[in-house]
Amino acid sequence: MSKTTFIVGLDGSEAGARALAFAKDRARADGDCTIIICYVIEWSPFAFQTAEENAKRHQRREAEIAMARERVLDPSLTMTRAYGFDIEGVVRHGDAAEILDALAREKGAKQIIIGRVGARGLKARLFGGVAGRLAAASSVPVTIIP
Repeated sequence: MSKTTFIVGLDGSEAGARALAFAKDRARADGDCTIIICYVIEWSPFAFQTAEENAKRHQRREAEIAMARERVLDPSLTMTRAYGFDIEGVVRHGDAAEILDALAREKGAKQIIIGRVGARGLKARLFGGVAGRLAAASSVPVTIIP
């Protein structure tokens, strides 16, 4: 029997922390599981930028990844690892719904677990929030934690 994998999308919110707690409960109940904690930095390759911004783009991406690891991902990994779970951490740039679904397919995950957070900004109003887009288009079941 193969190991069950859960993808947990974190965003630094209380809802994300509840999603991780739910994933740990599921992993404890299911037994042999891997929890992959993913933080997605919303970023579009199509955003309008000046020549100066483009020159510093790579440097800015690296700084954002380091900050996401330090503030959100690493503390979550440390806390989860302390309970003996098999875990992995991932930080990626892009559209959160697309990244989480692609990661689930790549890792053969059984489920994506995310927190429900209110829609933010124009993009969320036009295209829907991450939770709604994942629920509509994910290749694996999605659990949305209030």
